[in-house]
Amino acid sequence: MLKIRLQRTGRKNQAHFKIVLAEHTAPPKSKAIEILGYYNPRKKEKSFKEERIKYWLSQGAKPTDTVFNLLFDAHLVEGKKIVKKSISKRKREELKKLEEEKRQEELKKKEEAKAESEQKAENSEAQENKVESEKDESNQDSKDKKE
Repeated sequence: MLKIRLQRTGRKNQAHFKIVLAEHTAPPKSKAIEILGYYNPRKKEKSFKEERIKYWLSQGAKPTDTVFNLLFDAHLVEGKKIVKKSISKRKREELKKLEEEKRQEELKKKEEAKAESEQKAENSEAQENKVESEKDESNQDSKDKKE
């Protein structure tokens, strides 16, 4: 799969990035298929080859999250910006536990609702049987009176 991603260039502590098209399995510093622009975060300079980027996006190339946000700011792609938040392992584990607890609670609620509906069904059946037996008794009483 082709990716539009950043390739770091520049000196130490002076980052400068090329926006390149590369195979997603290729190493970061490998030769790119095509250079599609550059980005200098220190001076906030950006330059894109708009036609080529649109062409590769139409061919199925996927931008990385950061490149997507850069293209979004340049009005080359539509959608919402992608917000990346890094979560510590401990926080991630806590979130998993909370999700598991929510699932367990939902299962309990479903089981309770199912048991309650079964109980209602049993009660309604019992009432129907009672009404039918009363009708039968009244029918028998009326027959006895006629005789």
